[in-house]
Amino acid sequence: MPVEIKDGAVVLFQGDSITDAGRGYGSDDELGMGYVTMVASMFSAIRPETHVRWVNRGISGNRVKDLRERWDRDCLEIKPDVVSIMIGVNDTWRRYDSDDATSAGDFEADYHEILRQVRDELNAELILLEPFVLPTPPDRIAWREDINPKIDAARRLAQKFSATLVPMDGIFARACAIRDPAFWAQDGVHPTPAGHALLAKSWLEAVGVM
Repeated sequence: MPVEIKDGAVVLFQGDSITDAGRGYGSDDELGMGYVTMVASMFSAIRPETHVRWVNRGISGNRVKDLRERWDRDCLEIKPDVVSIMIGVNDTWRRYDSDDATSAGDFEADYHEILRQVRDELNAELILLEPFVLPTPPDRIAWREDINPKIDAARRLAQKFSATLVPMDGIFARACAIRDPAFWAQDGVHPTPAGHALLAKSWLEAVGVM
């Protein structure tokens, strides 16, 4: 279902390093070098008559519990009209590099709470991007056991909250049948420029802009 991005809208992007992408922390005008900047630029080229304030509050290393902790200042106080969230890969990654797992149940509960606040306090439109991991290097394949239930949770929550789902795990899987996984994300997580472009294209298609 297309997302209505009206003239004067505030569109907030939230997430981890994939969204952060080197953004400036001192100014909301510095959107980073990733898909957020690409979305804002392409949207402006396609709909130059629509004035939008784009805000990137992704923070590298964040898990969903971190989003919940900072949700007041980094979402509710901004009063966005559209909230786009990609979160989950660090909830998986910390299990494997730090023995600090996030259960699928805890992940879904924290995610549910921040979405509930958006619905009840802002009535903003929601866009959820699935977390993803690509099979490079080979040890990433084992992460499937952990991340798949979190992808399923994101899908359930998108349905429950009538959010637009951007199925990035499936989109990247299809893309990896055309070019090798490292073309899209050299470490299986952080997108290359081509990977960020695929994220941006998928986001714009999902909201009905392309």
